[in-house]
Amino acid sequence: MKTFSAKAADVQREWWVIDAAGQHLGHVAVKAANLLRGKNKTIFTPHVDTGDFVVVINADQVQVGGKKDLQKVYTSFSGYVGGHKSEIFRDRKARRPELLIERAVRGMIPHNRLGRSVYRKLKVYRGTEHPHGAQNPKTA
Repeated sequence: MKTFSAKAADVQREWWVIDAAGQHLGHVAVKAANLLRGKNKTIFTPHVDTGDFVVVINADQVQVGGKKDLQKVYTSFSGYVGGHKSEIFRDRKARRPELLIERAVRGMIPHNRLGRSVYRKLKVYRGTEHPHGAQNPKTA
């Protein structure tokens, strides 16, 4: 018996919609990352992009548990002196809630060329409206 290895041409891509309203950030991110990687498919191959497109809506209604809305801190560093910036979860959710889900999903996919190609298939929107209705996305 030979080990099956999917080819890029064999992959049938689908579109999925995940409604983040009232769900925890981690649960939404895990669901999105698994669909992006294609782990729900029987032809999953670790070194080939076998995943689907994922649209996450209602990013502004995502939740976290406990006191994380005040204690979870997102930091960045520009590389320059005094270039440290930090922002708590509540402030980032008010400013740009799409970044919360994008960063959580980015941490769950490979950090290489494959991961960058997988990450491009993620679309996150603040409200319920999205421009991907023509693709007839399924609900995840």
